[in-house]
Amino acid sequence: MFVDRFTIYCQAGDGGSGCLSFRREARVPRGGPDGGNGGDGGDVVVIADENVSSLGNIVGHKHWRGERGEHGMGSLMTGKRGQDAVIRVPPGTLVRDAERGFLLKDLSSDGDSVVVARGGDGGYGNKHFATSTNRAPRQFERGKPGQIRNVALELKLIADVGLIGKPNAGKSTLLSRMSRAHPEIADYPFTTKYPNLGLVRTGYDQEFVMADIPGLIEGAHAGSGLGHEFLKHVERTKVLVHLVEPVPSDESNPLENYRAIREELRLYDPTLIERPQLVCITKCELAEATPVYEQFTEEIGPEVLKISAVSGQGLPQLVTRILEMLAAQKERESVAG
Repeated sequence: MFVDRFTIYCQAGDGGSGCLSFRREARVPRGGPDGGNGGDGGDVVVIADENVSSLGNIVGHKHWRGERGEHGMGSLMTGKRGQDAVIRVPPGTLVRDAERGFLLKDLSSDGDSVVVARGGDGGYGNKHFATSTNRAPRQFERGKPGQIRNVALELKLIADVGLIGKPNAGKSTLLSRMSRAHPEIADYPFTTKYPNLGLVRTGYDQEFVMADIPGLIEGAHAGSGLGHEFLKHVERTKVLVHLVEPVPSDESNPLENYRAIREELRLYDPTLIERPQLVCITKCELAEATPVYEQFTEEIGPEVLKISAVSGQGLPQLVTRILEMLAAQKERESVAG
């Protein structure tokens, strides 16, 4: 199950209390205080793990609690620290305070972590309070309570390439052809209900991650259709591949559909229009694809390809062009950095 938004209740462990104890042994008449300190409570930690693909792994586990620290004991024995509660999420997850709304951390890379609820400190035992004038202290500290916080997790997929376009434009078919992903494919619109990721390998040392973004429609930025839930997944992609169906099932105009999707991206985030983009006329085995391709070439320029996920026509050129655009994007980032 794909989940990209989830709120959890996090309660860190309480600290253990310090111990009130005096050393009592044979032939040791003045053993003195020997109460150990309590252990700290366990934290609640969120960690980005590249082996996790969505927040679906934590659905059904709404409450997360760190372990309580053990109490101190005699003979100066410090209580054991409580174990942390570890929540594993996909890279690209935003961690927010659910009540106040501020961002705790953007877990953008594998291994990034953030402590969302800190465990309580353990209390001091009576040995800590011993002084030259207070040789038999009877005071000790209780453990501090652990922090409690409601945390909102929001996933924004990290992919090198994002496939966008109207419903039934062939995004899922192309992803399944170029990678080992197995998205749902059918001959009706809105087949894809959630984004799919696929790893595209080219040779031994080149690869990129491609994401199939569910079909966008006009008004998606304002909440229409399915796209408003998944437009955020386009934000982190480096290159956009816009798939255009030459013969839409609703008999709409392909060029107008292209312009409508571009406008939705602009209304959602104006910077998306500046993202490197490649336009592909899909299903090029159809006779109607050629005039549409010529129309787009005249309108947009040379950055238009004809492809077919069924026959494989144009796919090698598509992969080559994507790699060139990713390399150029990486070079621009290195210069800017």
